[in-house]
Amino acid sequence: MSRFLVPHFNFKALPDTHLRENLCPHQPLPPQGLGNNSGDYHKLEQTLEDKYGMPTVVAKVSRVDWLRNAAGLVDPNYWRGTLQPRPVLDWYLKRVDDAVQEAKLLAQQQDASISLIGHSAGGWLARLYMQDFELSHHVSLLLTLGTPHLPPPKGVAGVIDQTRGLLDYVEKNCSKAVYTHQLKYVCIAGRYIQGAPLWGSSNSVANAEFAVPAGEGVNMKPESGSTLRGRIVGQGYKQVCGEAEVWGDGVVPQVSAHLDGALNISLDGVYHSPVGSDDELRPWYGSPSVLDQWVQHLLH
Repeated sequence: MSRFLVPHFNFKALPDTHLRENLCPHQPLPPQGLGNNSGDYHKLEQTLEDKYGMPTVVAKVSRVDWLRNAAGLVDPNYWRGTLQPRPVLDWYLKRVDDAVQEAKLLAQQQDASISLIGHSAGGWLARLYMQDFELSHHVSLLLTLGTPHLPPPKGVAGVIDQTRGLLDYVEKNCSKAVYTHQLKYVCIAGRYIQGAPLWGSSNSVANAEFAVPAGEGVNMKPESGSTLRGRIVGQGYKQVCGEAEVWGDGVVPQVSAHLDGALNISLDGVYHSPVGSDDELRPWYGSPSVLDQWVQHLLH
């Protein structure tokens, strides 16, 4: 198979832009800058090619490119919370399309199909790309890693849709997830730390039962959310799913990273981003020991 990785959005450093991730500005996690660039996925790309023999194409995005999304601020729909992806994200979709065209050439040469891997918001952007560019018949797999698929619930006190309506648009207009012979959706969530309410008592426990055991070499057990860190992380989770006291990868709650109709998987001890990760102490979705737990979906 030939595949490409969609670099994910992370606008933590631009608190007023419409596509930032929901990290509290004071959260004690390593800063991730304006957004991930293609180079952040180089190690994962090399592992897929060298260890598994999978030709891989990464969409070419630099950190400076994310400033283009400030154009959404002049759209009245941004302030109404009804923003639509286009034309604000046309530049990004064009980068994805360039990568897909390159991947299609590789696929034709090898008589293979294309798999899409979307990390974080890159997962729902891949869904948007498949819809608007009518790509479904070229793709056999969409695999998402820590993607906030679901729009935040409306009417919850203190919750503001950080995507300003974009996830509502995706949910209403993009094809539903399926898991069929022709097309498979695989949604992977990380359980790195449990959030907690900012105030009051917490029901967080240190030793919860997990759906999928950690892989060999993953030494980092999921953290209880009863610490100050868990309370701050919980506020980020709340902005995504409406609840603070849930498990997630430190940025995206587990419940938001799954889709009805998809094959949904949860992995213990997995951190959200390649930036600030450590393959032994804080592995992210693309760390070798974690990759070993989901790469089989690319091999079929």
